[in-house]
Amino acid sequence: MTLEQTSINKTSGAPWISKYTSKLVSADEAVKVIKSGDKIIIQPGCAAPLNLINAMVKRKDELFGVEIYHILVVGNLPYTEPGMEKHFKHKAFFIGHNTRRAVNEGRAEFIPIFLSEVTLLFKRGVLQADVAMIHVSPPDEHGFCSYGIDVGNIKTPAEKAKIVIAQVNKQMPRGLGNSFIHINKIDYIVEVDEPLQELPQVDPNASKEELEIYDKIGRNVASLIEDGSTIQMGIGSIPDAVLRYLHEKNDLGVHTEMFSDGLIELIEEGVVNGEKKTLHPGKIIAGFVLGTKKSYRFIDNNPIFEFHPQEYVNDPFLIAKNNKMVAINSAIEIDLTGQICADSIGTKLYSGIGGQVDFVRGAARSEGGKPIIALPAATSNMKFSKIVPTLKEGAGVVTSRGDVHYVVTEYGIADLFGKTIQERARALIEIAHPAFRDELTEFAKKTYHI
Repeated sequence: MTLEQTSINKTSGAPWISKYTSKLVSADEAVKVIKSGDKIIIQPGCAAPLNLINAMVKRKDELFGVEIYHILVVGNLPYTEPGMEKHFKHKAFFIGHNTRRAVNEGRAEFIPIFLSEVTLLFKRGVLQADVAMIHVSPPDEHGFCSYGIDVGNIKTPAEKAKIVIAQVNKQMPRGLGNSFIHINKIDYIVEVDEPLQELPQVDPNASKEELEIYDKIGRNVASLIEDGSTIQMGIGSIPDAVLRYLHEKNDLGVHTEMFSDGLIELIEEGVVNGEKKTLHPGKIIAGFVLGTKKSYRFIDNNPIFEFHPQEYVNDPFLIAKNNKMVAINSAIEIDLTGQICADSIGTKLYSGIGGQVDFVRGAARSEGGKPIIALPAATSNMKFSKIVPTLKEGAGVVTSRGDVHYVVTEYGIADLFGKTIQERARALIEIAHPAFRDELTEFAKKTYHI
């Protein structure tokens, strides 16, 4: 393959060019390096290198006992399908909709872990990746490729991997910060020119009633955010609703594990400017992007962004250095003592610990910080309360009752910090759905003597 056939349009005098072209192979050729029993780390989210994944799965009859590690991936994952068990075993740091069935049917396994510690598994040698499959931008004039829209979950593991296979994509944006790998560190290069996976912000299946509930929750959460705060939030209907009520705020900053479309308008308006941040002033600190082309275009070569490995972004001690740090997370259910379940429905594993505890603890230790758990008061069909007497049997406690401060529903705000069990129960009953308050009160009287 000649230089003219690649996506690289740099001067032929650049010293790295010959190395780059010597490493160019097809996806099928690149994955031949994978052996039975290997441990594979895959760049996750919307950055997943799907061409490499599909090429690897095509070799299934030659491979046995290959272990595949990653958090949530957007896209099809054929190695989790029935019949793949002998060939591939996915070990999930976070469970997505495309891996949930495999985990709960035993074809895949789940590793409970804080997002801040996922990459440390590789940094400290607890896990050793034989092969890293990554998805990066074309190299710049110095030969550096950007990990683009997912730096946080792959940079550290890739640096420790024995072999690195890179899918180099013309359409991968160049995210800035601690976000680069030089082509000298890449063993095989597979060029593509194709759109990235996307994850829209708003749930298209949400009913009018649900959207009204999210709107009320968003307004309540926004009332806790002061001018000059630094915020963390994820993707979904509640974060989107919160953002709608921040347009009158001033001098907000962002330090978040994940960046998505909803923040762009606030940045363009100058509401988010980072001027009052006490850590990395003027910069948006993030680990990865889950969004659409709108976000991908926005972060490309944008100097307001600094992407970092997740062990940095999600470090609670670093998060706490942001004064007025506001962490906004959600839950599946919360009991009357304040225990938060966010990763399972009873014994059925649903998602993962993620970065919730990292940011709850970081915000709690921030000067003027506010850790917030926001959730609807009841399930969408109104059959079940999300504020419950006790968590379901087998449910995991992601955030302990000692960590919880603010709980927000569409019915109001409960501040549990420093409160007794009895005071917590009363406060949570007040923001529960009215249809369940009598049941919750009866339990609280019998159990906690309110």
